[in-house]
Amino acid sequence: MLLTFAVAVFVLLMQFIWKYVDDIAGKGLSVGVIAELLLDASATFVPMAMPIAVLFASIMTMGNMGEHYELVAVKSGGIPLWRAMIPMGIIVLAMTVVAYLFADYVMPSAVLKYRTTLYDITRKKPALNIRQGEYYSEIDGFVIFVNKKSSDGKTLHDITIYDTRNNVSHPDVVVAREGQMQTTPDERYMVFTLYDGCSYSENAADGREDTEPFTRIYFDKNEMSFDLSSFAFDKSDESIFQGGYQMMNTSQLDSNIVRLKEQRHEAKERQKEGMRLKIFNDSVGFDKNMDIRVLIDSADAVEQRRIYNDAVAKAERNMNDAKMHTQVFTSQSEYINRHYIEWHRKFSLSVACIVLFLVGAPFGSIVRKGGLGLPLVASVVFFVLYYVIGMIAEKAVREGALGSWGMWISTIVMIPIGIGLIYKAVQR
Repeated sequence: MLLTFAVAVFVLLMQFIWKYVDDIAGKGLSVGVIAELLLDASATFVPMAMPIAVLFASIMTMGNMGEHYELVAVKSGGIPLWRAMIPMGIIVLAMTVVAYLFADYVMPSAVLKYRTTLYDITRKKPALNIRQGEYYSEIDGFVIFVNKKSSDGKTLHDITIYDTRNNVSHPDVVVAREGQMQTTPDERYMVFTLYDGCSYSENAADGREDTEPFTRIYFDKNEMSFDLSSFAFDKSDESIFQGGYQMMNTSQLDSNIVRLKEQRHEAKERQKEGMRLKIFNDSVGFDKNMDIRVLIDSADAVEQRRIYNDAVAKAERNMNDAKMHTQVFTSQSEYINRHYIEWHRKFSLSVACIVLFLVGAPFGSIVRKGGLGLPLVASVVFFVLYYVIGMIAEKAVREGALGSWGMWISTIVMIPIGIGLIYKAVQR
């Protein structure tokens, strides 16, 4: 079972790497940073990997026992199948408890760490890589062009550097026949040692191009340094990302749900009161006891048109306000539903270990095939069925089409399948 669990985590981790490979590649990250990211991300896959491991291991174990006639020997000894499943069931029950404790205490911290590290990685600039024949503009305030770069990676030929820090439209230009490129020991600065070149500058005066003085300075040797601090990997404070529903345990989710509901209720009451006052204020100037029809009939045609247009405009404003508040309340409700989803997910994925064991063990005893062939295919089919139903139900819960109990639909669907397979296995 440990092997199948490790394989499941590895597969999920490869999916994660494939998803974020564009954000990670070419950043010049150290091995330690990448290892930290992958380790924290792997921890978030444990609650998902455990049900997969249980399903695959139960099918393979019972299939091997059936293939080698061990189940036949057990049944001939008068031991029913369900009793033969008890030792594995105890292990699965222990894994269920571990899965819940991991999801409730370890995973929130792991999500916080890997989200912080991933944010820092995506924010980091690509590693410094000046190629020959290309304009390089990743260093703030400079554009560098190198016509040829020697095989040592340091010697440069026909160098042009545009300094746009003072004037983007009229940058200072430095041209050199040859140069050396190297970084300081602390990798804070890139130093260019330039030979046989000159610098050009145009100092704009009152924005008139015809009065701009032109300066040209020749040099035999010149050094230019570039600040590389923006290329460094800076670790953000994790407290910035705290408060997300995925980074909370069940008790924190409970208290946050109560707080969000109270805020939504208060916002609705304020909106109702504001709408009532707006309607009342819009009616100022009219006698509240007067019949509106009498008021309109007593007015001339011009005044009637003005009253009608004014009423339509006010009604449209109120409708727009109502639609805006409805969208806000819908967004608040969806955010609350996400908390419910995360709360139920901690339990549903843990219980999935038991449910998928009740599906996998009798299925393996029925097909009587061990190894990696049929058990692997069957595991994928059953888990995809469980996962797809769960994703559809989760979307419905998030949008409010189903209550929070919808997170258990995939479990509810798999339980009758497991009962049917157990009944079939016992009758064989």
